[in-house]
Amino acid sequence: MAHHDLVVIGTGSGNTFIDERFADLDVAIVEHGVFGGTCLNVGCIPTKMYVYAADVAETIRHAHTYGVDGTVDKIRWTDIRDRVFGRIDPISDGGRSYRVDRSPNVTVYFGHARFTGERELGVERTDGSGTDTVTGDRIVIAAGSRPSIPPLVRDAGVPFETSDTVMRIDDVPRRLAILGGGYIASEFAHVFSALGAEVTVIARGPKLLRHLDDTLSDRFTEVAIARWDCRLGRQVTALSGDGSGGPGEVEITLDDGSTVVADTLLVATGRMPNGDRMDLDRGGVTVHADGRVAVDEYQRSVSAAGVWALGDVSSPHQLKHVANHEAKIVGHNLAHPDDLRATNHDVVPAAVFTEPQIASVGMTETEARDAGFDIAVKVQNVGDVAYGWAMEDRTGICKLVAEKGTGRLLGAHLLGPQASTLVQQLIQAMVFGQTVSEIATGQYWIHPALPEVIENALLGLEI
Repeated sequence: MAHHDLVVIGTGSGNTFIDERFADLDVAIVEHGVFGGTCLNVGCIPTKMYVYAADVAETIRHAHTYGVDGTVDKIRWTDIRDRVFGRIDPISDGGRSYRVDRSPNVTVYFGHARFTGERELGVERTDGSGTDTVTGDRIVIAAGSRPSIPPLVRDAGVPFETSDTVMRIDDVPRRLAILGGGYIASEFAHVFSALGAEVTVIARGPKLLRHLDDTLSDRFTEVAIARWDCRLGRQVTALSGDGSGGPGEVEITLDDGSTVVADTLLVATGRMPNGDRMDLDRGGVTVHADGRVAVDEYQRSVSAAGVWALGDVSSPHQLKHVANHEAKIVGHNLAHPDDLRATNHDVVPAAVFTEPQIASVGMTETEARDAGFDIAVKVQNVGDVAYGWAMEDRTGICKLVAEKGTGRLLGAHLLGPQASTLVQQLIQAMVFGQTVSEIATGQYWIHPALPEVIENALLGLEI
């Protein structure tokens, strides 16, 4: 048995707060997978590197719109893949080396952690050589999440990929079927269709990205239907195939009797917190109905003294910037137990890096109405401002939701070029309490830059 002052489970955001504040403590880190967590290895960073390559390919294909003739002569998938992981893998290795070789107060356990008692863990070593018993005065659960696999897929025994694996395949499949209608499905549909695959998207709901404001979800679904084979409102009833007809070939039967045959099946039906694999109950750690570790506003377990949690394993937002915020809160609160800070989840933005790009913050129109607000709504077309006109944009929109009387901005929802960048000034305005009038008229808006779509949307709100 080894005892430590602090034990951190997971090397994603949980690894980021262990700095000079903890130099005098005996710290342990437990990692059962690749060093660096989801974002670095299988999430935000590699996917966006693929997205950028896809964006470039699509730009070339549509260059004729502007009087520039261009063709995509070849997609060098392995070069794209190796560019991505040729950069990411060394970062992961470097993080591992830093903690193992250059952090004298840190002990790294490579294995899977399960609670065996109050602030006590059994760490099953990755190499299978045995189990270490580890205890800590304080334990931080930052174990992340994993792809959720529907039982029908899992039990069928067919070959499939997830977001954790699909980016390292050897070739672009000729026919790719994507099961799911959320942000992971939408991003990979864009990537693989732009890089040469025939993409079929299968979703239970009547439209894609249903968590978005209805106007954006409806608009994106229209664009998606024009670009991909979208089987919406459909349930998978059967799957068959063992790869004998090609690399991972699968036949998918839907509830309307139709079938989809694909060389590769990508399951993108969401992610689930990893707490269910940790015997949390043996450590007195309670969870929500959806499996997330239950924490208070300071990121402390609501039931187990000395246990903290952050990121996908506990957060209502599966977003790296939220996990990083929570890690800062945990780091401060561990280092300053007499000066606790609360997590702020009031204004949490998110983006979907598909085509067209999407960004959202705050309430949707429906949420605002359901909450009883008297609201003003404005939808501004990107193509109606000078730069959008120059881009020949026909689908982009900026939708704003504001409270009448106060002029308070309640929500901002953008679909179109540079959406994830444009939304930032609206995030800032909401955080610092600026009114619609103050945002619109209290500053210069560069003409004819794309942010004018936001200016015009603000001016169009009848508050």
